[in-house]
Amino acid sequence: MYVDSIAQQNGNLQIKSRGRVKTYAAITAMKKQGIVSLIIDLSKQLPIEEPTPQVEESPEQDISFADEIGKAAKLHEKGKVLQRRMMQAVDKGLPIDIAIPQEFTKNLVSSIDRNPNALLCMTKIREKDSYLLEHSLNVAILLANFANYLDMPEDEVQELSLSGFLHDIGKIKVPDDILHKPGRLTDQEMVVMRDHVYFGVRVLEDMGIPERMIETISQHHERLDGYGYPDGARGDEIGKFGRMIAIVDTYDAITADRCYKAGMPSQKALKILHEDAPIKYDQHLVEQFIKCIGVYPVGSLVKLSSEKIAVVIKQNENHPLKPRVKVFYSVRSGHYLPPAEIDLLHSQYRVDKAVMASEFKLDFNRYFNESIAI
Repeated sequence: MYVDSIAQQNGNLQIKSRGRVKTYAAITAMKKQGIVSLIIDLSKQLPIEEPTPQVEESPEQDISFADEIGKAAKLHEKGKVLQRRMMQAVDKGLPIDIAIPQEFTKNLVSSIDRNPNALLCMTKIREKDSYLLEHSLNVAILLANFANYLDMPEDEVQELSLSGFLHDIGKIKVPDDILHKPGRLTDQEMVVMRDHVYFGVRVLEDMGIPERMIETISQHHERLDGYGYPDGARGDEIGKFGRMIAIVDTYDAITADRCYKAGMPSQKALKILHEDAPIKYDQHLVEQFIKCIGVYPVGSLVKLSSEKIAVVIKQNENHPLKPRVKVFYSVRSGHYLPPAEIDLLHSQYRVDKAVMASEFKLDFNRYFNESIAI
């Protein structure tokens, strides 16, 4: 239907423009914003015979990993370029048009709607010395996927994805010798590092970011026990979105290679989150995140009982130990193989263990870009 204006509402929220309502998520969002009834222009209503939003959206869910991975790879690269440009603008004190990252995260969420596994796989493709750019991009992807898993409304999925994309923008104001220090920070250096949240909030306020998003981003280092920063918020003082971004931010940081440490396997990161709940993290949300990510997360590497290395490309929901994988390396022969997809649910082989590319001295990024993301 085509919305002409608001007929009844609770509060003073105004619709910025007329337009067609295409999804149930949009209706849910309006209800939450206090809109009770609307005036509909029936002359602009689509005939019932025309495709409904559900019919239009359902094919996107069926797009294969192979069809989406190339688009996801280009989108991931575009995200890093955009992160770099935003950081440079902040460093020079130049304004940032919020519409640009908004449009990018909209495209990001669309890719996840078509096939979430493609972008989730890209979160495992990390380049040396690109942590600052990749981390915020990965948090945006993981948050959008987590919100989808929790069946949150579309507007909240978009909001969380944008929050993740912008959450570390203040780090550009932290001196490089502290930001990239290959060792433990001193107490004074830690104070400077923690100021990145304060710097980020100031930038976001200048960008005109909605207050709820600023609150979410300001809470990504808060912990339920009150020992987080910058405000030492505790318990109910931290909102649901703040709790979600804290979990996802921590997970990606633990699994990433840093200048001062090698990344840990996803299983170790999830174990740390689980052990720190409910003291630091929301226990229910941590448990849901673990289910969302899976025992063998998409994009992670596993060694099969066939002595071959494979990348996980899809979860089998009711069989978490038997994902769909793409084999690409033989441990026994010590050489790369033509990529071959195997559904372990219907295979004689099983996962022996999760592995890291460094254990076998694999240049997985290069092989992925040349042989899989095509």
